[in-house]
Order: sequence, then structure tokens, then C-alpha cells
Amino acid sequence: MEHTRTLAPSSARTDLLSVMGAGVLWGTGGLTGALLIDRTGLGVLAVAAFRLLVGGGLVVVWLLATGRLHRLRLSGRGVRRLLLLGALAALYQSCYFAAVSLTSVSLATLVTLGASPVLVVLAESGVGRRRPDGRILVAIATAIAGLALLVGTPGAGDPAAVLAGTVCALTSAAGFAAITMLGARPVDDIGPLPTAGLSFCAGGLLLLPIAALTGGVGVGLDAGAIGLLLFLGLAPTALAYGLYFTGLRTVATGSAALFSLLEPLTAAALGAVVLDERLGAAGLAGAVLIGSAVVMTATGRRR
Repeated sequence: MEHTRTLAPSSARTDLLSVMGAGVLWGTGGLTGALLIDRTGLGVLAVAAFRLLVGGGLVVVWLLATGRLHRLRLSGRGVRRLLLLGALAALYQSCYFAAVSLTSVSLATLVTLGASPVLVVLAESGVGRRRPDGRILVAIATAIAGLALLVGTPGAGDPAAVLAGTVCALTSAAGFAAITMLGARPVDDIGPLPTAGLSFCAGGLLLLPIAALTGGVGVGLDAGAIGLLLFLGLAPTALAYGLYFTGLRTVATGSAALFSLLEPLTAAALGAVVLDERLGAAGLAGAVLIGSAVVMTATGRRR
């Protein structure tokens, strides 16, 4: 049974803008990660680990400077929630950057964020033990058709790489959906920023040894690489997830996943301008179908 969350209209509008702002900031993450890999030769797991560590570290430094970290009182359940969120973030980020490296920024982001809202609704239906209504079933079929068009785009690349990248993107989508559902149910009143900072530090520390075993962890610390690392940790990570967890106070999880569609739109635009990536007619049609499916998913939910 869903609980209705009510705040003042101004707070609800602020939360809605927070989720939308997070989507736009996330859209810069894939491009920044791709540029960082090209510049430094870092592996995808290393990029994901550094993103989480830098982003989480910046938040923790800010919490220490403002004295908010000392006021936190974590129960065992709160610690377990942070560790789980960290593990999910590590899964989501590593699979996302793997999909980017195998396909393209725009394709990987569209598949990841296009599948996430459908997964959220399916998970909520399973938890609530009620079948999705007809509109939701149509939305799922539409999303599958859109994903098929995206994956089948001739300009997407080698078919084997596109298939592997799609599997990585769908795994990333599952991780993002789980983060969305858990983020809507805070524990110990930790707050959105501490939740993001501490869980990302945990996820980065979990991922870094795995990245070291697979190689590609060393990075040349020139000014350009440092700038890309700081931007990756700050804008699409610390700020974006802080805004997203803030918005989840009042924005329903399915709707939050809808507004995160601003991420693939931003990523596709940046990929076209900076990397000269083109989805083609089939890819654009797939993107439209995914967008339609997400709209049906959100409007078909009971608030």
C-alpha cells in the first residue's frame, strides 16, 4: 500500500525542480566519463570508482566543514542501508560506463534510463502484490519496442558489442531502479546529502580494489584530467544525487524516474555536439517510443 506524502506546494515544486535538475546534471556524466577514458586510458571500473569516491568525498568534506556529519546518529539498519546503496551505486555506475565504452554515450544512456521507470513500476507492483493495469502493460510493450529499435540501429556499432552494451545498460537500469526505490524510504533521518556522500564513498571503496585487479587504475594527473575528475565527482554525482534524493521526499518514484529522462536527452544532445554521435531515424524512433512508454508509466500509476 502506497503512503501519500504531502508537503506545502512550494516544497513540492522545489522537489520537482530538484529531480529535473538532477536529470540535466546526470546527462553530463557519460560524456565526461568518455572524455576521461580517452584522455587518461582509465578502465571503466576505475572511472566509476573515482566518480563515486570524488563525489562522495566532496560531500563528506562539506558535511565536516558545516558540522553536520558529527550530528549524524546511525543505527545498524542505517549503516546497512548506506552500504546497500553504495553497492548498488557501484553496480549502476560500472555497468553504465561499460555500456558507454561498448556502444555510445547517447545509446547507453537512453537504454539505461528508458528501462528504469518500467523496472520501478514492475518492482512496485511486485512489492504491492497487484498486477499492473492495462496501460502499464502497454507501456512495457512500447518500451521493449523502443529498446529493440535502439539496439538495432545500424550506426550503433558492432552487433556483438551493442548486445553486450545493452545487457550492461539494462543491469545499470536495474541498479538505478533499486536506488530510486530505496532512496524514497530514508532510514534514521540521515538526509539526502549525507545519504549520497556516505553511500558513494562506500561504493567507491568497494569498487576500487576490483578496478585495480582488472587494470587501468593509474591516471596521469595533468590539469585536464584533474578538471574532468572534479567535474565528474561534483556536477553529475554529488550535486545531482543530492538533488535527486531531496526530490524523492514528495515526488513519486515512478514520476522521478520519468523526469530522469532529461538525462538521456541531455546526453544525446551533448554526444551529437561534442562526439558527433548520431542515432539515425530508427534510433530517434526508439527514443520517442521509450519516452512515450515512460509517460504512460507515470500517468498510469495511482498516486
